[in-house]
Amino acid sequence: MRKLFYAFVIIGALTFSSCTLPQMIKAAKEQKLEATPNPLEVHKDTVNFDLAGNLPIKMLKKGTVYTLNTFYKYGESELALDPVPFKAEDYPNSSVEEIKVSKTFTFPYQVAYKVGTVEVQGVASKGTKSKTTPRMPLATGLITTSKLVQNSYYAAFADHGYNNQEELIPVIIPDFIFERGKSVLRTSETKAEKGKQLDAFIAAKNVTRTVTITGTHSPEGAERINSKLSQERAQAIEKYYRAQMKKYDYKGAADSIKFILKPIVDDWTEFKTALAAYAGISNDEKTAYLDIINGGGSFEDQEKQMKKLKTYNKVFKDVYPGLRTAKTEILTIKDKKTDAEISVLAKQITSGQANADALSFEELMYSATLTPSTEEKAAIYEAATKKGSNWNAHNNLGAAYIKLAMENPGRAAEYADKAAAQLEIAAKLRETPEVHANLATVALWKGNPYKANSHATKALRGASNEVTRGVNGVKGASEIYMANYSSAVSSTSSALNTDVNLFNKGLAQLLNKDYSNAAASFAEATRKNSNYAIAYYGAAVAAARSGNGDAVVSNLTSAVKIDASLKEKALTDLEFTKFATTEAFRNALK
Repeated sequence: MRKLFYAFVIIGALTFSSCTLPQMIKAAKEQKLEATPNPLEVHKDTVNFDLAGNLPIKMLKKGTVYTLNTFYKYGESELALDPVPFKAEDYPNSSVEEIKVSKTFTFPYQVAYKVGTVEVQGVASKGTKSKTTPRMPLATGLITTSKLVQNSYYAAFADHGYNNQEELIPVIIPDFIFERGKSVLRTSETKAEKGKQLDAFIAAKNVTRTVTITGTHSPEGAERINSKLSQERAQAIEKYYRAQMKKYDYKGAADSIKFILKPIVDDWTEFKTALAAYAGISNDEKTAYLDIINGGGSFEDQEKQMKKLKTYNKVFKDVYPGLRTAKTEILTIKDKKTDAEISVLAKQITSGQANADALSFEELMYSATLTPSTEEKAAIYEAATKKGSNWNAHNNLGAAYIKLAMENPGRAAEYADKAAAQLEIAAKLRETPEVHANLATVALWKGNPYKANSHATKALRGASNEVTRGVNGVKGASEIYMANYSSAVSSTSSALNTDVNLFNKGLAQLLNKDYSNAAASFAEATRKNSNYAIAYYGAAVAAARSGNGDAVVSNLTSAVKIDASLKEKALTDLEFTKFATTEAFRNALK
């Protein structure tokens, strides 16, 4: 009897199982599942989507498990994603309420995944028994619009440190001393060393802009009362200077020299300077003079008070004569090589025909700006790197290699490696905005947007306006790769106004769901470069997202006319699904 009872139990269990699983599969037809977004999208080299929905009431039976298996099927292959199991024991209220389904899936993007479908399959199981639902498609994929980003490159050259403008050099002639109360320039003064120095300068016919002569007087009455004395002393030096120019046959060159006469009257400045340097009296005795000067009153009254000081005669004898002077300051033009001379010498240095010392470091760095040839710039900067450890020479050589990479796409990897080597040296010598800007470009070139963004951020600290705008283009491109679209909009909006930066600005706006401004930026990029096919393509995508079929067709027509390879891309691009069946769309891609 007991054996018969066990037989009934086993048969009953099997019967229950065989009925339960089909019931679950039948109930699964009512499950409400959705994948978001649909179509799937790739951002930051990753595909993310959410699976959400509900399992019907009473679907889960006691002791059962319902598992949702999700796949991404592409071509003849598929990618199995994480299963989502629902155990009946975990949902005690499943007989009276629906079970919520919520799961985020992530998988790395591969080009082969572009055309595919998200499929789900339910598996109802109890013990070793199981039954499956038919596979159900939930979403198509992939939208790869974020992959349209264009690398923005910028070569940041550091300042050469050379002043190619006219520079004035002050030449100071020692003071000419005059006798008390007189303005006659004595022969003993012109024959002295200072007179010889002035005479030698005039004889050399140095190109001179101004001659400033300051006439002064000592404080005592005989000097002060003659208000013209300071002026006349300055005039005496001017007269002598002009006579010497005539002697050395300046002719018309003398007319280009401006004489500035500055008579100093009733001013204690020169006296205080001379008194401070005078060692003949004590500091306390000097203070007595300063107290009188700082105490106010007329110049004459102050001088009368000084006469009462016991050290006055000593000061009058030792200090006052040095105040009866005419000071001469000449501004002459610094002798410099012409741009032509610098260019010739630079070429001779780089070709080995001249010694590197033929130009100073600054002159050699400057010479690179005088040639339009990037190859010649690189050769010059390479020569400059050999004139000591100068960060700007290595930086500029790295920047030149970046320019060469931009000009020679077939050798871009080679030049990028050369640039990296020089910029690493420059960074060890000094980390500057220019160095980080160039390192950002190299990192982007080598496919590392995160490193590029890091260097770009450092470059913006203290960068000039030009470097800021240049590196913002690099930063904006890296931020699109990183899916930081709002930041990319900000960066590209502050970047150089190039076709690439304008395109990336439009793409960032598009990915940030600002379709109107995206269309405007793409249009600006095509105005900048009417042959920029990808910008027309981007405008077509913006139009598709805005539901503007006419703009989709017109922009795609322009894009494929310039670049025929975009026809195939457009035909499989899910951005255009709503328009793909229209005759106008098909005609645009013929």
